[in-house]
Amino acid sequence: MAFDPSPAPRQVRVFFERRELVRLLSLYGRMVAAGEWRDYAIDGLSESAVFSVFERASENPLYRIEKRPGLARRQGAWAILGQGGMILKRGHELEQVLRFFDRGRFKVVD
Repeated sequence: MAFDPSPAPRQVRVFFERRELVRLLSLYGRMVAAGEWRDYAIDGLSESAVFSVFERASENPLYRIEKRPGLARRQGAWAILGQGGMILKRGHELEQVLRFFDRGRFKVVD
């Protein structure tokens, strides 16, 4: 049995590009100023990149904004998911998908 000195293959992760991250953080800042959101998390996974927003850090995310390059040709790489995992908006362009938050239908009810 021979020893193979080659390193184990690295798992490729999907992440946001700089302009996408700037746009997401801009939206986050606007929503924090409006008192709607209080915390966020960013995850780079093998099939998707996820930007999650929270009302409180100890809760489940209010919304998850996902980038799934594998769906780019079919349904669109971008999606907004609600608390139950239901897809609220899907599209090919980040800007178009983020218009969901301009409509005022995302009020948090206590």
